[in-house]
Amino acid sequence: MTVKIIPEIKQRLAMSLPGKSAQLQMAPSFRPDILSKGVSTQAGVMVLLYPNPTKLYLALIKRTEYPGVHSGQISFPGGKFEDGDQNIIETALRETMEEIGIQPSTIEILGQLTPLYIPVSEFEVHPVIGFMHASPIFTIDKNEVQYMIEVELEYLLSPEAKAIKPYLGFGEKVKQGQNGF
Repeated sequence: MTVKIIPEIKQRLAMSLPGKSAQLQMAPSFRPDILSKGVSTQAGVMVLLYPNPTKLYLALIKRTEYPGVHSGQISFPGGKFEDGDQNIIETALRETMEEIGIQPSTIEILGQLTPLYIPVSEFEVHPVIGFMHASPIFTIDKNEVQYMIEVELEYLLSPEAKAIKPYLGFGEKVKQGQNGF
């Protein structure tokens, strides 16, 4: 998969998205309600696509450990909307610059995905899809990011990357070799 797919991604993001019905397919079975039950905190995350060198990649981060519900999680760069942000796209761009050092002017915004409600923190996360025309040089903020994870987009879309695995509740552990782990 090369950067030739970027115009198609941009075009499809401008169309009607599957939204909440697609999110329900991925939600744990014990949590069919994915809608906010009140006022939620707005957040923007950057789904950053880029060539590396000729294949299309996606940037993820591992958050640092801290006393909070999203401690140590794998995520997209991003964070909560702040008073100085004009919109959620600006939030995602600002947070991407703060966390992984990518200048907003180097990111082409392709569109947005349907917001996703996160019950444990009461955040409504707005995924913003961005594209860089060259491989980025990441400068991570060690206070927020433990390390970067670069994932080939083609792999994520392959059948090998898709599997249904049992949900482990908080604090549960799986012995190595069980349940396909």
